[in-house]
Amino acid sequence: MPTIQVSVVTPDGKVYDGDVDMVSVRTVEGELGILPKHIPLVAPLTVGAVRIKKGSTVEKVAVSGGFVEVRPDKVTILAEAAELPSGIDVDRAREAKERAQKRIDSAKSDEIDFKRAELSLKRAINRIDVAGK
Repeated sequence: MPTIQVSVVTPDGKVYDGDVDMVSVRTVEGELGILPKHIPLVAPLTVGAVRIKKGSTVEKVAVSGGFVEVRPDKVTILAEAAELPSGIDVDRAREAKERAQKRIDSAKSDEIDFKRAELSLKRAINRIDVAGK
């Protein structure tokens, strides 16, 4: 079975690199499944989990926005931030979730603070989900 090379890269360096069977990402337009020999495209990503399928195992990477570039033989995910489940501090993510929720509750009058708090909440929830806790 053919495979496709996947790289998840942040400003701090590579988070993931390997040959896989399939990659799923969440773009601003919706969920996208990528198999080997996929047509080339570039799409913006939202906060979400990148699911990487290798054989019968599925690995997840928490991604906080960025872009995906797809070529027939390679997928490059350029993320603002990305973490493997083993690198996620769940307690810290839960604290961030609580802080963001409090800011959302108190920032209803200020649109900018509300959007920032909402994005922080999405990132925290995504990290907790990817960590499986």
